Amino acid sequence: MTMTAENRWEVQRSFDELGRPLREVTFCVVDLETTGGSAAGGSMITEIGAVKVRGGEVLGEFQTLVNPRSAIPPFIAVLTGISDAMVAGAPSIETVLPAFLEFASGCVLVAHNAPFDVGFLQHFAREQGRAWPRFEIVDTALLARRVITRDDAPNCKLASLARAFGSATTPDHRALTDARATVDVLHGLIGRLGTLGVSTLEELQTFSSRVSAAQRRKRHLAEGLPHAPGVYLFKDPRGRVLYVGTSRDVRTRVRSYFTASETRSRMGEMIKLADSVEAIACATTLEAAVRELRLIGEHKPPYNRRSRFPEKVHFVKVTPEPWPRLALVTRVLDDGADYLGPFSSRAAAEKCVAALHESFPVRQCTDRFGRRPRRTPCVLAEMGRCLAPCDGRVDAETYGAVVERLREAAFRDPDAVVHVLEARMEGLAQGERFEEAGVHRDRLTAFLRAAARHQRLRALTACPEVVAAQRDDDGTWSVHVVRHGRLAAAGVIPRGADAHRYVAELRASAETVRPALGPVPAAAPEETEKVLRWLEAPGVRLVDIDGEWTCPVRGAHRHLPRHDAVEESRRSLVPFGERRPLRPIGPTVG
Repeated sequence: MTMTAENRWEVQRSFDELGRPLREVTFCVVDLETTGGSAAGGSMITEIGAVKVRGGEVLGEFQTLVNPRSAIPPFIAVLTGISDAMVAGAPSIETVLPAFLEFASGCVLVAHNAPFDVGFLQHFAREQGRAWPRFEIVDTALLARRVITRDDAPNCKLASLARAFGSATTPDHRALTDARATVDVLHGLIGRLGTLGVSTLEELQTFSSRVSAAQRRKRHLAEGLPHAPGVYLFKDPRGRVLYVGTSRDVRTRVRSYFTASETRSRMGEMIKLADSVEAIACATTLEAAVRELRLIGEHKPPYNRRSRFPEKVHFVKVTPEPWPRLALVTRVLDDGADYLGPFSSRAAAEKCVAALHESFPVRQCTDRFGRRPRRTPCVLAEMGRCLAPCDGRVDAETYGAVVERLREAAFRDPDAVVHVLEARMEGLAQGERFEEAGVHRDRLTAFLRAAARHQRLRALTACPEVVAAQRDDDGTWSVHVVRHGRLAAAGVIPRGADAHRYVAELRASAETVRPALGPVPAAAPEETEKVLRWLEAPGVRLVDIDGEWTCPVRGAHRHLPRHDAVEESRRSLVPFGERRPLRPIGPTVG
């Protein structure tokens, strides 16, 4: 499936791929003093202090007052000791910010409660139209909350942590002093984590106390994996696949299972069984997502909860009989029938069938009979809910016209079903029979979603080939070849390459895909839906198309926004018996 101008793995592994040892990382520890708590709300910076350190050694310091161009609130002046007179002759933030960014260039930025300090700096960078460097961030407050216990310190405030780690500097709400104290806290936290096996920047950034020591000891399994999009497979000692996942950066994601951010109990159990991790490089994130689905469907890993059984789908079939009916089936046959689907669950398919039966009085019995049946009618016929071809009360032409209207509603224009069920819902609601109205609402929603999904999948499945491209953040172009709804090739056009030639070669090397029966894509429905979402994403350009990629103008998608909004509203409602705090909608007084 993948085609690239160069093999992304056939390069010498850098130290980044092995993890950057903390002793070799240069940190810039920064602290700010401000006139208030919100830069967006008009607060200004009054002082910046920073300390550059590596391997425990101080490499340099940066300190300057900043003229806020407004009066410093009295309580801030008392807290920090910075007065209006002190900053009157100080440089402005327009002068100070470039100097600080030059000082911090190439460093990992550290702050205690980093969102506050970094947020202020980013705000003024935006105001000045200045590009913000892609700093990696370490928040000592966040890290301390993962490491420090009540026995170590009463809280994770800077002053408390400075005392706990025996800092030589006492924080006093002056920027350089607090930055120096934060350096000591950082070194104390690194020392504490070193005893737990944390030795690299990646492990420091993702550390969690909920990850066991045994889990951390397996972090070597991530070594050698690429910093690239791809799929990873955890395997047990016998080579059986335990879990399949995907990521934009395989190595970073796999390391997180051993060092921190992955704290699900099932994943901890899986890591105990894992003996190796295999990775498959992919040209694009879409290819990685598709490969993940295919591998899950192939191996059925015990620790993947979704997508393990793509073959378990259901369809609603309009049978090719003299007197057609609706039937639930699990396979599409080459029998000339019309199929609506696929459905991921039988329950959803049954709701769809119920919606169609509410709207069209076709027979619901499973009996087989010829063109001139002579049988006793069922209860549904007596209730007027079936045209009853069984006893000859309806002719084939009239019955066929009803079936044709059903096909029209299911496959092209659902308005007939919408009008019938909404009228039923309104009548039941007026009679305060809300639960029954809810049943019809759920049936209608299931039908509309199924019809919309069917129409979208069928439109793409009918196309022998679709070639599309999207410009990536790094300026390159990702290209995908889709055949009958299946991803057949993926690649990234190298910089400076002839785009037309590259696309032609990609198409020539793409997988040969034959169409499946009926509306079924030549891939698992979930795969085709992922491909569709990418094709419909902003910025994707169609390069070439073989066939017609069209959906009905009056298709079911027209009705989905309203039903999705209703569903979202239902989820947000608080049940009568459930107590949940209400958020204030205005200022609180008293």
